[in-house]
Amino acid sequence: MEYAFGTLAQGVFAQPDNISLIALKGEEFGFEMMWVNDHIIMPSSINSRYPYTEDGKFNEFGDSGDYLEQLTVLSYLASETSTVKLLASVMVVPYRDPILTAKILSSIDVLSKGRLLLGCGAGWMQEEFEVLERPPYKERGSVTEEYIRIFKNLWTEQSPSFVGQYASYSDIVFEPKPVQIPHPPIWIGGESRAARERVVRVGNGWFPIIDNPRYRLDTPELFTKGVESLKRLSTNYNRDPKTVEIAFAVNLYDDTRAHIGDDGRRKVFTGTHEQIASDIIEYKNAGAQAMMLGFTVDRQSPNATIEQMHRFSESVRPLVET
Repeated sequence: MEYAFGTLAQGVFAQPDNISLIALKGEEFGFEMMWVNDHIIMPSSINSRYPYTEDGKFNEFGDSGDYLEQLTVLSYLASETSTVKLLASVMVVPYRDPILTAKILSSIDVLSKGRLLLGCGAGWMQEEFEVLERPPYKERGSVTEEYIRIFKNLWTEQSPSFVGQYASYSDIVFEPKPVQIPHPPIWIGGESRAARERVVRVGNGWFPIIDNPRYRLDTPELFTKGVESLKRLSTNYNRDPKTVEIAFAVNLYDDTRAHIGDDGRRKVFTGTHEQIASDIIEYKNAGAQAMMLGFTVDRQSPNATIEQMHRFSESVRPLVET
């Protein structure tokens, strides 16, 4: 099992000194990956339904629209760190021109000496699509898939060319290629069947979030069913399920107290160190190979986040690895 911590591209967490501090501490604590989130411009009024709350309201960290651009932060982290993998979690694929994006991502992989992990999502906020003047929101799934095919084409072909619905090109040179061969791993975010089908068509891995109310994975049993569904889809698409990596994101991690759900049960990844370690083992046994942990119970304190990360590395991870 590999573990990821995050440096948010927003608010107090996005201040340069805090980005560097969290990144270097995470590397010191032995985490394999770090993630950065993605919004480019925040509309003043949001009516789109947010997938990860019961009421569909988006109020992430008392959101003020104060975001750094994700790929710029990853470039910065490439020079600040030396061993940790750099995870875009997730990059909203349709937000950016595909050829330019492929070049930026390739550059990050070169600058980091092969440490880029590309988490890809289709997006959920229609207002952000519109203000960025991107392809139609309702077509975001097909846009995402075509852009990923473009990334792969540019990264792997010596004389790349492509004819698609949203972009076409020919007679070009695309250099440098990414360091990683054939290209940086592409993890597809999303919990729906459509997302899982996208995984087996164009992705290297499945990267869902644990607490989508419509597609919950917040018990080991539900996660197991999700993994089994992914394996069946892989077989349907004539793909070996063993070639699909499985990672997932845990929004709520709290080792200071147990959170109780509406069903009266403890929410996984909250409670004592022993309880959290037991949860990790169950998800690992169900097929999880990597886990992104949201160390942000105190959402205004980078130091509290670092303390949580340290407790995990010192007191939880050893219980899993014993």
